[in-house]
Amino acid sequence: MPQTTQRCDYLLSQLDVLEAESIHIFREVAAEFERPVLLFSGGKDSIVMLRLAQKAFWPAPIPFPVMHVDTGHNFPEVIEFRDRMVADVGVRLVVASVQESIDSGRVVEQKGRRASRNRLQTTTLLDAIEEHQFDAAFGGARRDEEKARAKERVVSFRDEFGQWDPKNQRPELWNLFNTKIVQGEHVRVFPLSNWTELDIWDYVRREELALPPIYFAHTRRVFERDGLLLDAETGFANRGEDEPEFEATVRYRTVGDASCTGAVKSAAESLEEVMEEIAATRVTERGQTRADDRTSEAAMEDRKKEGYF
Repeated sequence: MPQTTQRCDYLLSQLDVLEAESIHIFREVAAEFERPVLLFSGGKDSIVMLRLAQKAFWPAPIPFPVMHVDTGHNFPEVIEFRDRMVADVGVRLVVASVQESIDSGRVVEQKGRRASRNRLQTTTLLDAIEEHQFDAAFGGARRDEEKARAKERVVSFRDEFGQWDPKNQRPELWNLFNTKIVQGEHVRVFPLSNWTELDIWDYVRREELALPPIYFAHTRRVFERDGLLLDAETGFANRGEDEPEFEATVRYRTVGDASCTGAVKSAAESLEEVMEEIAATRVTERGQTRADDRTSEAAMEDRKKEGYF
């Protein structure tokens, strides 16, 4: 009697495929490097990375610390959320302080209306990597965010000066990563490279992840500068007398230094409403909300070459 072969199809959802790829990256890097660290700001991308790291090593604890490069000009809601989440997960937090870099003379704080500490993070980050001898730093960059980020490999080489050279990128065939470095060099690793902003929010919904409240619509005092709605409550954005503040219903698509991170007008109070809003927009989150990346098309690439991203 002839035998029949039964075919079984195992279909994975888009999120399942992305999750599996990211978990593989976390495990590969943890196996190949001696001192990895996860860059954690308390924003949505780093929150998703933290959940992926938990899944990658469960039931064991995450085998590396998380690090926040703290400009000192953060949204209070995000710092409060960061500390609470790190305590809940039970992972060690390393805080690299830009203020300490300023006080020690390592960097000079900018002056003027558009002054920001965002660019000063480069020195603080590289000093912390050297101090703790981290050889791999997980970052939350995604290729859909900006042109310079789209040039990155998943495992992105940084030389002994912490600099990124797009012409010196190592080839990545399929999921084979070049992890060989010498002393003094390190790599940045981007497990979310192939994710989109909408994927991030869909994963937050599926995993029921908590987020800082500023990601959802709320009333805030803001002022307009160069087409952006900047925060007027913390005072970090150096509002001028010719820049009147007003109340608006806004939310943030990304969180960062309050001096240069803009809000967007929005009535989206739930995950579903935020996802509908993102699906309809044609402007990337950084292009819409980051003043320092809008100064020129090459702004982000310049900062990457200096060593921060």
